[in-house]
Amino acid sequence: MQAIFDEGLVLRHKKRALAAAVGGADFLLERAVVEMAERLSTVERRFDEAALLFCLTPTARAAVLASGKVGSAIRIELDESLLGGDAGRAGGFDHVSLAPASIDLAVSLLSLQEANDLPGTLIQIRRALRPDGLLLAALLGGASLTELRAAFLIAEEELEGGASPRVAPFADVRDLGGLLQRAGLALPVADSDTVTVTYRDPLALMLDLRAMGATNALAERSRRPLRRATLARAVEVYRERFGLPDGRVPATFEIVTLTGWAPDPSQPKPLRPGSATTRLADVLGKGEGMGSDPSPRT
Repeated sequence: MQAIFDEGLVLRHKKRALAAAVGGADFLLERAVVEMAERLSTVERRFDEAALLFCLTPTARAAVLASGKVGSAIRIELDESLLGGDAGRAGGFDHVSLAPASIDLAVSLLSLQEANDLPGTLIQIRRALRPDGLLLAALLGGASLTELRAAFLIAEEELEGGASPRVAPFADVRDLGGLLQRAGLALPVADSDTVTVTYRDPLALMLDLRAMGATNALAERSRRPLRRATLARAVEVYRERFGLPDGRVPATFEIVTLTGWAPDPSQPKPLRPGSATTRLADVLGKGEGMGSDPSPRT
């Protein structure tokens, strides 16, 4: 399988972002942590052992432990240097460093979109979960950074005679839901939320992406330095096509949240076709064939 991402470059970008620690640049991760904690609070059970997979900072682990739903939690990062001295261990998207049936909860925030073999990574997580264990993951979806992608595509076509890949091909929410089923997870759910952030200009967005460790790490990226003229034209196109009346520009981030459970006999099962014991007409309080007129729409 041909690699989509340069894994070594992904890691270097994460290290650089963690070392720089630009204030406020982790706003998407902080948002994902809050969303994860809210979802965890609605689950009516306790998880003895949890793993935080590639969440980059200790924030997610702290939130999981603060929920009162988890006994212990270990961080797993792409490199030991990303742990910042915290207890944990190194792993990778291709080897998550978890023994089979060793955890009850797996949480991953805004990282799995950079896995070269996402189906394989999800299968590994599924194997690491004990029966009735839960996966909670958030990752960037297909609508993310559409403005930036379009601006560079147009600028490079005009000035370079062809475009090189600069924004990752994020997966569609429907495809991600299918991957949960393919991984063998029960009760799979994939839902998305669109976050629109405004910046004073496209360059400010690019600086934020750098501070997030989310700049271009595509294996097929151009190795030539970006020309100033091309960058200037991309900024111009961004403003022309997407600029707001107040002079700022929007950036779209689609956050897809995945939930799935390791199969267990205690989980609800769908009824077999024809096995229902109650008629719909009885529930509605109507006799057979006695429908009502539709209500008018306004």
